[in-house]
Formats: sequence, C-alpha cells, structure tokens
Amino acid sequence: MTDLLLWGVLPYVSVALLIAGTVWRARYDKFGWTTHSSQVHESRLLRIGSPLFHFGMAFVVLGHVVGLLVPQSWTDAVGLSDHAYHLLAISTGTVAGVAAAAGIGVLLYRRFSVPAVRRATLRSDHLMYTFLLGAMVLGLTATVLNSTGATHGYNYREGISPWFRSLFTLSPDYHLMAGAPLAFKLHILFGFTLFALIPYSRLVHVFSAPVKYLFRPYVVYRARDPKLTANRKARRGWERVS
Repeated sequence: MTDLLLWGVLPYVSVALLIAGTVWRARYDKFGWTTHSSQVHESRLLRIGSPLFHFGMAFVVLGHVVGLLVPQSWTDAVGLSDHAYHLLAISTGTVAGVAAAAGIGVLLYRRFSVPAVRRATLRSDHLMYTFLLGAMVLGLTATVLNSTGATHGYNYREGISPWFRSLFTLSPDYHLMAGAPLAFKLHILFGFTLFALIPYSRLVHVFSAPVKYLFRPYVVYRARDPKLTANRKARRGWERVS
C-alpha cells in the first residue's frame, strides 16, 4: 500500500497541483507571477550565483530527461555501451550538479547575509529552498553512491526509468521502485514535492519565457533640463516630453 501511494498516486497528485496552481495564478494572480527579483538590493553575488545555478540546472534537467525517457535499448541500438553511457552520465551529471549546488549555495548565502535581501524573503521561499536544496543534495548523493558501487550496482535504467515512463501510460508499475536505493527514493520524493510547489512560489517563473523582450522597442531615457523644471510644480504620473 505504501509503494502504491508513493509511486502510483503521489506523482499524479503532484502534477495535478502543478497544473491547477499554474492555471490559477495565470488567471487570478498575473501581477504576482514574478521572480520577486532582489537585484536592486545586491548584484555582485547575484552575478556569480545566478548563472551557476541556472546553467547547472539546465544541464541537470537535460540529463534527467535523457536518463528517464530514453530507453536503454535505444542507446544500445546506436552502439553506446552501458559502461560508456554510465561514465558519460556520471561525469556530466556530477559537473552540472556541483555547479547548480554551488550556485544555490551562493544565492542562499546572499539571501541570508544581505539584510535588504533577507527582508525581501517570503515565507514560501524558505519552503521552496528547503526542497530545492534537499533534492539537489540527494541527487548528488545518489550519483556518488551509485558511481562508487555503494548501491550494489543498482541500474536505475532498469527500475526507475521504466517506472517513470509507465506514469505517462496511466498504469504506473510501482513495483519497480521496490528495489531502488533509499537515496534515489528520497530524491524522487523531494523532486515531486518541488514540482507541486512551483506555481505557489517564485519558481513559477520557469514557465515564463521572455520571448517578447527580444522584439520590444527601445526604451529611451532622457534627463530634463534643470533650468526648465526648477520652478515646475511636481505632478503625479507621466508627463509628455516635448
């Protein structure tokens, strides 16, 4: 029953919360759909941590997509041996994971060490950072344990990957998760919880691609002549510039 709830029900609950929350925010909280940027408070550490985290996470997600959705028979068909695949996955996954973890570490240090940024932190941020950092640490732990043989040669492509693909057919083969090491299971649970939290936190911005930004017109800022504005009464709102 526990395996059924964790690996046969929880994933769909997580996706349902993700979809429902995203639709709700798109319809009723458009102005709250933001990253709540704190760049105005501090930018030096942000310039270091943000690229590390975002680029690292991009490759982490790409690695998960390949590892979970691409069957082993496909890589065997193109001549990629199992040993070569695991060597490639572990090396690239470790580099991407370490970069993302270092980035989030810098961002967390910045958030709690800079007073202005700390004051701008929301309650949802604490919960989001907990599960985000937990998922990353558990993922790195599972990768290291699997690469060192501590998981007794467990092959996630024969257990976790088929189970994950079975979710898309609405007939989850949750029995496949019985033999998965604890680190993998915890990593997956933290990951699905994080998915459910996306629309209810600043992570909702992952669904916002600033495509229009590339084609927007230029914004021109002009300074007023102090001689012309010295005796002018201040007015609210925008004024036409002659």
